[in-house]
Amino acid sequence: MSTSLEKIPVAILAGGLATRLRPITEKIPKSLVPVAGKPFLAHQLELLRSRGIRRAVLCIGYLGEMIQRDFGDGKNFGVQLDYSFDGPKLLGTGGAIKRALPKLGEEFFVLYGDSYLPLQYAPVAEFFHHSGKSGLMTVYRNEGKYDASNVVFRDGEIAVYDKKNKLPEMRHIDYGLSLFKSSVFNAYAAGRVFDLAEVMDKLVREKQLAGYEVPERFYEMGSPAGLAELGTLLQSQPS
Repeated sequence: MSTSLEKIPVAILAGGLATRLRPITEKIPKSLVPVAGKPFLAHQLELLRSRGIRRAVLCIGYLGEMIQRDFGDGKNFGVQLDYSFDGPKLLGTGGAIKRALPKLGEEFFVLYGDSYLPLQYAPVAEFFHHSGKSGLMTVYRNEGKYDASNVVFRDGEIAVYDKKNKLPEMRHIDYGLSLFKSSVFNAYAAGRVFDLAEVMDKLVREKQLAGYEVPERFYEMGSPAGLAELGTLLQSQPS
């Protein structure tokens, strides 16, 4: 039986300041930066819809009301959109998810607001359900090519995840898509500033983070080089 994705929403972390893309992002949030003729978020939502996702919650902060104004309820993109605002202070990637939990339900994907990930979502959800674990990280055998590798992935397990301390045996990288049971976030106080990496690290120590290896590379538009590369990819695709 294949896993239906209609009931699993995606939390899109789109609240950062996008300092690497300045001056473009001084006036617009990263999600609205144009790529191949339209805002990046439009490409992201089209990809999600093509993979069977029907609902997304945008975790937004800086200039987030511009995203809400331009994308509304998502009807034009075939994905039902909801919004969770950080409030007066940035809560970090983990804090933003904690705040959005009432809109996310019992389990949900998490996607970074600058990631374009051409993978199939249903097999990831299926693998997660079979794993019996509380969280899942997708990984890619990066060998330090597209960014610094930060994962030791051994025998189908995430053995080490560390974004700060690089180990020579790190061959894989956090691909940018994860999946969680909402109960994972019960341990964190509301309004606390914390990073998703902290959550992942705790799950690794508790042997509760499943690892799913993705064969195809990831794309991102969080840096000028990544933005240019993604533009080339999207322009070459039939519309």
